[in-house]
Amino acid sequence: MRQAVVDGIASRFDAVLFDKDGTLMDFAFTWGKWSERMLASCSGRLGLNNEPSVLDRLLGTRHGDVGAIIDYDRSGPLAMGTVEDITAILAWQGYENGLTWGEAREAALDGKRAADQSIEEERAVRLLPHVLPFLVQCRAAGLKLAVVTADETSAAEKHLEWLGIRHLFDACIGTDRAERGKPFPDLVLLACHELSVRPERVVVIGDTDGDMKMAKAAGAGLAIGIRDDNLDHLAQLPHADVTIRFMDELSVEDAQDES
Repeated sequence: MRQAVVDGIASRFDAVLFDKDGTLMDFAFTWGKWSERMLASCSGRLGLNNEPSVLDRLLGTRHGDVGAIIDYDRSGPLAMGTVEDITAILAWQGYENGLTWGEAREAALDGKRAADQSIEEERAVRLLPHVLPFLVQCRAAGLKLAVVTADETSAAEKHLEWLGIRHLFDACIGTDRAERGKPFPDLVLLACHELSVRPERVVVIGDTDGDMKMAKAAGAGLAIGIRDDNLDHLAQLPHADVTIRFMDELSVEDAQDES
């Protein structure tokens, strides 16, 4: 049996489940670019006002003077929603601005396709600091690993391949594979089923409180939140058992199995 140790708190576990965006890979680097390209492609057709203050409210993002995304709300639509959610939000704006629902939806979907193509061409993904050494440490200790993400499974698999880490995971569970996404427990429970582990023997690591609520609802043994030091972590991640800034604050150690 192994245990995770963080800030002196130890938890026995058999597997670690990771959120993807903002936990394994740089959220703003990929999804900031994706949403910028989507808005650039379809905002005119949807009748959107491209003022930063207007764009900020749409997706829970913060834009600079030239429209680039410089930060995002960890509890907002872009951080916690699905691609389908984002498309629906933009389509609704078009409908509010006088388009038919069909016209608005078509424009939003065209924007999504343009954004997808741009990210595909650039392979715009990068690992967050200290992720790879921790994953390797977990695998060396014989732990099972899985990704549980609000992204579609096919996109998540592709991102992990681009990052060069897909081989380190035993399972990849996207929101399309479960009846309900975050913050419901379905993704964690499905991962536990596929890994043949009990939820109480699992650690969940994520960067939003939706990840923490998902972990709690599933009965996970430990919920670790990745905090942003520019924000109040108690307000940001109130359901986390413990918060860290980077994964080098975690370690995996041998422990006597007392069960």
